[in-house]
Amino acid sequence: MSEENKTEQQNPDQSVGEKYMRTVKSFVLRAGRMTEGQQKAMETVWPHMGLELSQGMLDLTEVFGREAPVVLEIGFGMGDSLIEMAKHQPEKNYIGIEVHRPGVGRLLSNAEKEGLSNIRVFCDDAIEVLAQCIPDGSLSTVQLFFPDPWHKKKHNKRRIVQLAFAETIRKKLKVGGQFHMATDWENYAEHMMEVMSAAPGYRNVAGDQAYSPQPEWRPVTKFQKRGERLGHGVWDLMFERTAD
Repeated sequence: MSEENKTEQQNPDQSVGEKYMRTVKSFVLRAGRMTEGQQKAMETVWPHMGLELSQGMLDLTEVFGREAPVVLEIGFGMGDSLIEMAKHQPEKNYIGIEVHRPGVGRLLSNAEKEGLSNIRVFCDDAIEVLAQCIPDGSLSTVQLFFPDPWHKKKHNKRRIVQLAFAETIRKKLKVGGQFHMATDWENYAEHMMEVMSAAPGYRNVAGDQAYSPQPEWRPVTKFQKRGERLGHGVWDLMFERTAD
């Protein structure tokens, strides 16, 4: 889910990983008209479910008004699967990040209809949210389902799953927390496996070089259905943060 590629002024003191994360955009901002309902939700529901970069580093207990495991999903699309998870796992708190405003509006509208109080939403670049708002060691799970595969070889560098990104996620997870990825592009699944197997501080939950079965609590998304219609397989990868 995405935004136009941008070039930013670089600080020569930045590390290579920081430069990479700041300059390479992994998503393209899709144009899309908001429906009347989505726009209304942005106006009426956002004030109590929306989160802003300007809030800075969050106290997640304060944000949700309770202590509970926090699941962060990057790029939730139109939000239907995130709504399902929050609805069926009320014991967890969910933070969704999406740059596509119609998707954010739809999720807010549906969350209100379902009476859900365990969802909060950012409409921002996930890299900025992670850097500015999510405390280290605070998340029980990070979910990345069906990100843009950038399947042309010359575009592979835009894939969000890279070593620098894996390290960013590791810092935000609690020890024992999981980074759960899913894709319907075999080449991207292989890329994810290569990156995550090389990333320090992780353990493959399914075993070395093994993919995980789709857990029953992960809903089938529209991207998965589309991929299956096209004859694609689906690969889940689950990596657990180990002790430092």
